Amino acid sequence: MEYKDTLLMPKTEFPMRGNLPKREPETQKKWEEMSIYKKVQERTSGRPLFVLHDGPPYANGNIHMGHALNKVLKDFIVRYKSMNGFHAPYVPGWDTHGLPIEQALTNKGVKRKEMTIAEFRKLCEEYAYEQVDNQRTQFKQLGVRGDWDNPYITLKPEYEAQQIKVFGDMAKKGYIYKGKKPVYWSPSSESALAEAEIEYQDKRSPSIYVGFDITDGKGVLAEGTQMIIWTTTPWTIPANLGIAVHKDLSYVVVSEKEKQYVVAEDLLEEVAKNLEWEDYSVSKKVKGEELEHLVAKHPLYDRKSLVILGDHVTTDSGTGCVHTAPGHGEDDFLVGKKYGLDVLCPVDDKGVMTAEAPGFEGLFYDKANKPITEKLQEVGALLKLTFITHSYPHDWRTKKPVIFRATAQWFASIDKFRKELLEAVNETKWIPSWGETRLFNMVRDRGDWCISRQRAWGVPIPVFYAENGEEIITDETIEHVSNLFREHGSNIWFEKEAKDLLPEGFTHESSPNGHFTKEQDIMDVWFDSGSSHQAVLEERDDLQRPADLYLEGSDQYRGWFNSSLTTSVAVTGKAPYKGVLSHGFALDGDGRKMSKSLGNVMVPEKVMKQLGADILRLWVASVDYQSDVRVSDPILKQVAEVYRKIRNTYRFLLGNLADFDPKSNSVPYDQLREVDQFMLVKLNDLVKNVKSSYDKYEFASIYHAVNNFCTLDLSSFYLDFAKDVLYIESENNEERRAMQTVLYECLVALTKLMSPILSHTADEVWSYLPGVEGDSVQLTDMPEAKDIQNADELKRKWNAFLELRDDVLKALEEARNQKMIGKSLTAKVTLFVNDETKSLLDSINEDLKQLFIVSAIEIGGKADEAPEHALNVGESYIVVEKAEGETCERCWVVTTTVGEDKDHPTLCTRCASVVKESYSHLA
Repeated sequence: MEYKDTLLMPKTEFPMRGNLPKREPETQKKWEEMSIYKKVQERTSGRPLFVLHDGPPYANGNIHMGHALNKVLKDFIVRYKSMNGFHAPYVPGWDTHGLPIEQALTNKGVKRKEMTIAEFRKLCEEYAYEQVDNQRTQFKQLGVRGDWDNPYITLKPEYEAQQIKVFGDMAKKGYIYKGKKPVYWSPSSESALAEAEIEYQDKRSPSIYVGFDITDGKGVLAEGTQMIIWTTTPWTIPANLGIAVHKDLSYVVVSEKEKQYVVAEDLLEEVAKNLEWEDYSVSKKVKGEELEHLVAKHPLYDRKSLVILGDHVTTDSGTGCVHTAPGHGEDDFLVGKKYGLDVLCPVDDKGVMTAEAPGFEGLFYDKANKPITEKLQEVGALLKLTFITHSYPHDWRTKKPVIFRATAQWFASIDKFRKELLEAVNETKWIPSWGETRLFNMVRDRGDWCISRQRAWGVPIPVFYAENGEEIITDETIEHVSNLFREHGSNIWFEKEAKDLLPEGFTHESSPNGHFTKEQDIMDVWFDSGSSHQAVLEERDDLQRPADLYLEGSDQYRGWFNSSLTTSVAVTGKAPYKGVLSHGFALDGDGRKMSKSLGNVMVPEKVMKQLGADILRLWVASVDYQSDVRVSDPILKQVAEVYRKIRNTYRFLLGNLADFDPKSNSVPYDQLREVDQFMLVKLNDLVKNVKSSYDKYEFASIYHAVNNFCTLDLSSFYLDFAKDVLYIESENNEERRAMQTVLYECLVALTKLMSPILSHTADEVWSYLPGVEGDSVQLTDMPEAKDIQNADELKRKWNAFLELRDDVLKALEEARNQKMIGKSLTAKVTLFVNDETKSLLDSINEDLKQLFIVSAIEIGGKADEAPEHALNVGESYIVVEKAEGETCERCWVVTTTVGEDKDHPTLCTRCASVVKESYSHLA
């Protein structure tokens, strides 16, 4: 007889190797064929609704690691919620308007100026849909479950129709207005930009000090005294109409080489150093308010420069006399408005100086710096020229510098409902908590929102103009345009004349002849995506406003979190979200931003082809995503190693359940041995902790908890000694069935708990699990933590035992190193312990030698009775020696009972008994 044939070794078809790149697409195909999203929604229908509203990624190019991080985090949450008592639909979306798509077409050779706007927009739409399809495929490859056949897309007619209504509601409440004021202007994009579209980069700029001669000193200053201004934008000098001072600051008249200059007293020392004044003296001091309404002469042109008072003037830098060009700065504009200054802006859409800057017409603004500086030098107004490198606003798409430029734009007035916005921020739950402070401060400090753009690809601003130029925005026109867009899409705005876009028979007192024109500007793309609470949450029957959660990168405090809040509070008075969760950026292994130039870009598609989506998903679970996260090949290899441990645990559990039927073989809890009960208590704690971590969105805690349970509680302890029962005893042995009951509970729970994270692997495990219902683990609920009465007592007792077991394992390792023993089964252990430990050991009914995985164990006495050669570990003394007897051929235990059964002379009595009972037919 071959005794190895009598062992109940693990049997399972579940493969040891994940081979995820090959297997995952097969799993995804199966999900598609069974309409898994629809099935999940049908199963959870009627439960409380949980809505995670998807912030739309921009439809351009392949997805990057930031996309993967974002979408997988969302998938964890949605999958968990639908398995834990909620109905959790997930509608993915895309942002599809704006400059990048226009630029992409231009780069492909599309000649925009040779076609109509409507024709160009049609090409933009086609390109956007191609990008949506490409990204959708990649998101599905990540295993993200959602309503992929019916996403929301900002260019869809029904979306645009709702966006028009948001605009109309805001206009009706008086929040929308048209005005000429300085806005961020991108010459490279030829469009206004919102604050959210600005990023700061270092730029080298000229730094000049310029003297303005006083022509009317009102008895305060002598004529010819020069007020000194400092600026890093010489190109704005032609637009200068004033000099601002602070009413409360002290200003000094300084004599230097027979000339008189005015600067703030607090800045005199710095100015003198920069202008290299060696011999100067203060001849007079005046308060800033005394300088109001003095008149200086513009250094280049025959016009006045008025001295005015402004609260924005500080002594942080400069001279305390601030060059004021109302057409090129927000503070300049506001203070200029008070004093009735014109809004002069001698720069066109392309950033080129106009005829309003005589002598510099036709020059690009940045190129105009040099000739303007030279002219100032020529007329004796330039006091100093140097160059500085400073942080300067850039267009985040073209990466080119932007300027402040006064143009006629459409704005949303933040001031009119700022109080409600701040209240809405306070009423929202923010994770991390600093998100509240960040957005609160942004809303508190932000100016009005410039919502118009001078582009072709976007949602038109639905405004008509009467013959006298009066703006027409009425309930009737908004409703009509919204309905037109719902039926035809917004391209109709560019295909038809104004009269054909107005309601039939529309009249207006300002257009007695019935002539109307229409606005040509489009809306800021942040207004597009910021309207999604109306266009998606309100539009769709399966969702609701406010959403339970918005989850995006931390850059969206100034982006989507902000624009969504603004439009939602404006329209509904409430935030569009109950909670906001933000994550950091994906960086390389050294913590650097990924960039093609550095060659450190990791692409999700490549990672999935090499390692599999579940490794990428497990990486997402492993990181502290609320900060910036690192990803690299070595990091992913570490994650793959943890995956291998978890997979091997699944495989071991499955292999030892091959002959187990949960319906007929399960052992009730109260009939289990204590050690088995203890393992179920540990499992129960895991269930509680993991579910609590899911509820708090703390996925790294789940990663560590499950990894520890698999490696420490199962692999290093329970499964380690279980083999002696699972393999050796007969099939229906009570201890064996008890252990299989525990293994089964662990396997089902672990599969469900990890299903939101290891979505492909969990479904694979589920297909091998005996006695489970449903085609997918996704169609089941999370395990429930049980109320186990003796849990605390079991934990106290068995945790104490585990500490002692660790001590014994250390002693065995030491003995192995000294070549006293080979494997632990060749050893006999004698313990010398204190009364408390002896009492603990006496109370254990299980086979101690089995628990310690040795062939013999005995308690030799108290700790102080230990022989000198005993090893002191912890509070115990341990003697390790070779066990007496021979090794059983079947179970490898060293025992004196080998040979007692004459029919099986190479077996111990236990194995001989099992073989006779169950395997006599093999003899």
